[in-house]
Amino acid sequence: MPTYEEKFMRKAIELSGSNINLKKGGPFGAVIVKDGQIIAEAVNTVLEDNDPTAHAEINAIRQACSRLGSYQLTDCEIYCSCEPCPMCLGAIYWARPKKIYFAALKTDAEEAGFDDFNFYNEFAKEPAMRSIPSESHMRSEARLVFGKWKEAELFIVY
Repeated sequence: MPTYEEKFMRKAIELSGSNINLKKGGPFGAVIVKDGQIIAEAVNTVLEDNDPTAHAEINAIRQACSRLGSYQLTDCEIYCSCEPCPMCLGAIYWARPKKIYFAALKTDAEEAGFDDFNFYNEFAKEPAMRSIPSESHMRSEARLVFGKWKEAELFIVY
C-alpha cells in the first residue's frame, strides 16, 4: 500500500509520462493537494500554448487558486514530477503552500536536455553579468509608485 506522499507523487509522475504522448510540452506533471484531496493537476503545456510559462507547476497553481478563490495555497501541498525550475519555485513560494515534494532532480532534467540548471547559475550572477544583461533605470520614480501602493486602500502584503 503506497504512503500518503507516494499516492500523490505517483499521480504527478503519471501525468509527466502521459504528456509525452499528449505532446503538449515537456514530461512534467504537478498535483496540488489540500486535506488529502487533489484540487488541481496539470502537465507542462509550453508547446501547445506557445507559452514559456506554461509549466506544470504554474498551470496547477493557477487551477488550484481559481478553485479555492484565493491567491495563496495555504494548507496545500504540491507534488512535482521534477524539482521545480527557478520560475516555478518562485511561483510556488508566492503561492505559499505548506510543503513541496518532488521526484526527479534538476540534474536529471539537465541530463534529459532541459536547461533549468543553467538558470540557477544565471540567477546567482550579478544582473549585468548574466547572459541577458539587466540594469536598473528610473528607480526613484518607480519607488514613488510603491509609496502610493503602501497608502492605497487595496494595500495587502503578499
